[in-house]
Amino acid sequence: MAQSTDRMSLQMVSTVSNSSLLQPGFSLLNFDGHVFFFGQKGWPKRSCPTGVFLLDIKQNELKMKPAFFSKESCYLPPLRYPALCTLRSDAKADEYQYIIHGGKTPNNELSDKVYFMSLVSKTSKKITFQCIEKDLGGDVPEARYGHTINVVHSRGKSMSVLFGGRTYTPLAQRTTEKWNSVVDCEPSVFLIDFEFGCCTSYILPELQDGLSFHVSIARDDTIYILGGHSLQNNTRSPNLYKLKIDLPLGSPAVTCTILPGGISVSSAIVTQISDAEFVLVGGYHSDNQKRLVCNTIVMEDSKIEIVESVSPEWTPDIKHCRMWFGCDMGKGSVLLGIPGANKQIIPDANYFYILRCKREEDKEEELITQICSQTSSEDAGDTAPLEDSEEFCFSAEANSFDADDADTYNEDDEEDESETGYWITCCTSCSIDINTWVPFYSTELNKPAMILCSSGSGHWVHAQCMDLSETTLLRLSEANVKYFCNKHVDLNKGLQTPQKVVGLKKPPMKPLRKKKTMKLSTSTKKSFLRRLFE
Repeated sequence: MAQSTDRMSLQMVSTVSNSSLLQPGFSLLNFDGHVFFFGQKGWPKRSCPTGVFLLDIKQNELKMKPAFFSKESCYLPPLRYPALCTLRSDAKADEYQYIIHGGKTPNNELSDKVYFMSLVSKTSKKITFQCIEKDLGGDVPEARYGHTINVVHSRGKSMSVLFGGRTYTPLAQRTTEKWNSVVDCEPSVFLIDFEFGCCTSYILPELQDGLSFHVSIARDDTIYILGGHSLQNNTRSPNLYKLKIDLPLGSPAVTCTILPGGISVSSAIVTQISDAEFVLVGGYHSDNQKRLVCNTIVMEDSKIEIVESVSPEWTPDIKHCRMWFGCDMGKGSVLLGIPGANKQIIPDANYFYILRCKREEDKEEELITQICSQTSSEDAGDTAPLEDSEEFCFSAEANSFDADDADTYNEDDEEDESETGYWITCCTSCSIDINTWVPFYSTELNKPAMILCSSGSGHWVHAQCMDLSETTLLRLSEANVKYFCNKHVDLNKGLQTPQKVVGLKKPPMKPLRKKKTMKLSTSTKKSFLRRLFE
């Protein structure tokens, strides 16, 4: 395979504090050359109720300032691993807005909603967005994460195309060993007309497996899908798919072609260096093998060519780290991060690098951040192999807000997220420990079994800590049965015991009137008796 002669450069960036705000799975939005962070792991607090921050890198420092929403805006939860892209009125329009679909909430619930975000006003002190939720009809895509969405233009019309992703196992199919586990979404292609709010799904014979954390690049009426991971087969697709969307006056036509020259990779980053040229960076060959090779992608005249690029001189830290994460910065630049060493004073600290993929004549341009490519990562707290869905995402240490800002970020404001995963303290006597846990039930594989307590809005408890028998656990797991933990068992009894009904007081009955009797004379009585016996 031919190699591109463009040389890449790698520069280290100094790290700063407040790393708990930026967590794996967030996205970057670009408006007028300014990049904005979206998708913090916890729920937004008073420091930034919108959860959207201006992200600024100057002189090797990363600063964040909270952004605001207009009064007409809806609430936008912080979503990690959503699909997002820009939407323009036509292919050459300057004004645009972002489409945000799906993603995970801080409670690890999946969203099926669609949001439109646009810039309303921008001053040196305040940036205001408008966020609107869009209702859809027809074949509405189910809640998912790790998917992609793109916009195509054909015959003067535009459509959005959604593909891939993962979702939770349906409730009716859940058992203990796969409780809250994820599955591949069906390999359907969704065409969404946001002008009329309608969706149509297409099943194409060339797309047999669901894919997540793939790369998708749109140009005119064509979308190229590269790589991606299939949970069902535990493979990374080597195929390169070409989706062509024709939008005539009648029904749209969707065709798929499998092209040669694909790359078996997942969770890679794509940055654009010219109108028809892109660079593919990073990703994974397998759960534990990083992909250190870079590629140049050239798209011209409805054709695509992928050639290997001259990779930068990776540092020893990057080469030997178990995972890495990053995001497109625009103008051919990528921000890469690797976990810090355990010996560091700050345990959450990460090391960061800027990878410049631009041509030599463009390297002196100012870095202008643009939309984040579809990448992902989860926390790597243990040493188990990473799922592909939890591998590769931009994550950074964020500097404190400027001293002149009225609002400041306080880590104590964040919700305690230890209550949202398997490794929780579900009761005062909880015995589940991430370091010592071993399977207790015969149906457990990698994680302890959990049951949802139905008290209030519900909370998760470990089945082992609740002293549930395996038979009871299976019955509760396979059916939609209300269950109450030991702490709320009294509530359960209260629901099962009929409440005492107070009898109605009956009004006293009115005394009957005495009937008036007629007094008869003696002669009348005798006459009556005589007639009676005759």
